[in-house]
Amino acid sequence: MNMDETPDYRLLDAGERALVVEFGSTVDPEINGKVLALDVALKAAGIAGVRETVPTYRSLMIHYDPLVVSRAALTEEVRRIESAHVPAPKPQARWILPCCYDSEIAEDIGQICELTKLDAGRVVELHSGATYRVYMYGFAPGFCYLGGLPAELAVSRRSTIRPPTPENVVLIGGGLSLVSTISMPTGWYVIGRTPERMYQPARETPFLVGVGDEMRFAIVGRAEFEALERRAASGEPIARRERLT
Repeated sequence: MNMDETPDYRLLDAGERALVVEFGSTVDPEINGKVLALDVALKAAGIAGVRETVPTYRSLMIHYDPLVVSRAALTEEVRRIESAHVPAPKPQARWILPCCYDSEIAEDIGQICELTKLDAGRVVELHSGATYRVYMYGFAPGFCYLGGLPAELAVSRRSTIRPPTPENVVLIGGGLSLVSTISMPTGWYVIGRTPERMYQPARETPFLVGVGDEMRFAIVGRAEFEALERRAASGEPIARRERLT
């Protein structure tokens, strides 16, 4: 970008110790690619005073120590990186997560059928047949937000929250899918459950999948789910990782 071009991002202060670089207002792979490109470039730059970067669908929050690096210096580094038009990183892996869609586990699948006017078999076929983009982690540790939900399953979130879900459920709502980690009330709909633990602090890589990676769901029955659940509870990884690059 030269000095006459209008930047396609906004710089916003989040208090005195964080800078937000906002690239858009929608959930879009191209916008998210810009977020991840900046994230990778900042980490490679190794700027003294930058403590943490937090990518979202459409923005990157940069936490920094203002006693080490000034807001002006950090802003200049962001502008330098953006002027270089760093390409978006390619997905490194495709993750295959087992998911049980049994109605006793997928507690809201009946409601999803009512909302979508589809039968349960078609709902499962659509959800498990899609390839998702891992956009971000957020809200609670390990909550993994996924784009790529088929349009037929794009139900709105609930107008009132439902009671707490079990752990490690797969949810849909607002045109997105989500893999959770802990039990809590939610406005999303439970479409299935995975035995995999998306977040384990003691693991070498606490967050299982990388932001920008791909994800698919493999259908498992109730008995297989329970067997995999026992293995996952002992710390064994359950998801399959396919290398893409």
